Amino acid sequence: MVSYASLREDDAVLEIGAGLGLLTERLAEKAGRVIAVEVDSRLVRMLESRLSNRRNVTILQGDILKAVVPSFDKVVSTPPYSISSPFLFWLLGRNFKEAVLAFQEEFARRLAATPGSDDYGRLTVTTYYRAEVELLDHVPKEVFWPPPKVDSTIVRLTPRKPPFSVIDEEVFFELVRALFSQKNRKMKNAVLPFFSEFGVQKGKVSELVGGLPFRDRRPRELSPEEIGLAANEVVGSMRRLSLL
Repeated sequence: MVSYASLREDDAVLEIGAGLGLLTERLAEKAGRVIAVEVDSRLVRMLESRLSNRRNVTILQGDILKAVVPSFDKVVSTPPYSISSPFLFWLLGRNFKEAVLAFQEEFARRLAATPGSDDYGRLTVTTYYRAEVELLDHVPKEVFWPPPKVDSTIVRLTPRKPPFSVIDEEVFFELVRALFSQKNRKMKNAVLPFFSEFGVQKGKVSELVGGLPFRDRRPRELSPEEIGLAANEVVGSMRRLSLL
């Protein structure tokens, strides 16, 4: 993971779930600064003792989703599997150059899934909009301590400009969330809860649905670009009807 991140002395690296500090030490050897976040107070004490001679390491106790974290440009970490999704959404909203992360194998497949596949969903579309995804390496569960129940995959995320344009990102992401909560229904049905959440009156819903592109296809079949086009049509229609 350290090698994949191509760390340099001017890099500030974030690690989430530092644990016993094995990776933290390797990061400290290569990077100019390491910010290690750990929620368990017992492990924080161990880290402070183990890394007391590492002047370039800052140890923060807390939940990464709530903590105030100094600026960083790279992330190298095995985040707790239990927060994989919220952590990823948290990370994609930050400025960074590159992230090398070990995720549960199934979760990693979802990041790089193709439309129509079983793994394709909200996570895929949201990540694709924000970053390039590379699946770098397989990690068997036996190399972890304590060993988890499943294998892992090392993933590289590289932020980029969105590969397609949306008029309103908030509407786009809300539409993605709504569609993939019912990804096997036709879009004209899957989109109904979205309009309900925006307080659209029933009399206006049929008009909005009637103008949707791809309305007879299922969300799991649509590419991110096609969902973007649908979101733009939704925004345009709702503005014409003074609903936005």
